[in-house]
Amino acid sequence: MAIRPLGDRVLIQVVEEELQKKGVLYIPDTAKEKPQQGKVVAVGSGRYEDGKVIPLDVKVNDVVLYGKYSGTEIKHDGNEYLIVRESDILAILS
Repeated sequence: MAIRPLGDRVLIQVVEEELQKKGVLYIPDTAKEKPQQGKVVAVGSGRYEDGKVIPLDVKVNDVVLYGKYSGTEIKHDGNEYLIVRESDILAILS
């Protein structure tokens, strides 16, 4: 079963940061910040303006930065994904 976002939404696979260590102390999962970077897995058809469909700027396989509290988190087949609106994406990393 594949996930296909609708409209101006984008499906992002969350990129987990490496295990962080400060000196000799490990930072537990509960103290880590949420990741804000991910890889675009699927995009919707686009946003509607004046009855026309405007295609999205992001494409599949783009690595993007998104807002810290953006979107809806989902788990599918053991992977973590985030569904966000294109307007929640802050930048495309090259």
